[in-house]
Amino acid sequence: MDVDIISETENPMLHRTDVTFELTHEDATPSRLQVRDSLAAKLNKDADEVVVRKLDTKFGMRKTVGQAKVYDTADNARDVEQDHMLERNKIGAEDAEAEAEAEPEEA
Repeated sequence: MDVDIISETENPMLHRTDVTFELTHEDATPSRLQVRDSLAAKLNKDADEVVVRKLDTKFGMRKTVGQAKVYDTADNARDVEQDHMLERNKIGAEDAEAEAEAEPEEA
């Protein structure tokens, strides 16, 4: 899977960069998590700092155009992004589970 960056737009108010990218893939459209990991590696970022917003593959094509938000830190991503986008990108899932286990249950 090849990742090409089409455009990058800085958004300093939200501590992020909005990225539009194009994927070239051999088989079926890759999963959101595979795309997130590949994009994070290309941009030298941690996977928890990248939120893939949209993937669009035209029928029968081996190219996918997508949009992602690349944050300065994973905490910035958790503060700004909506819960369903964090869940789709598996960001903060470990933290929420750890907090739930740490809290004692009330009887």
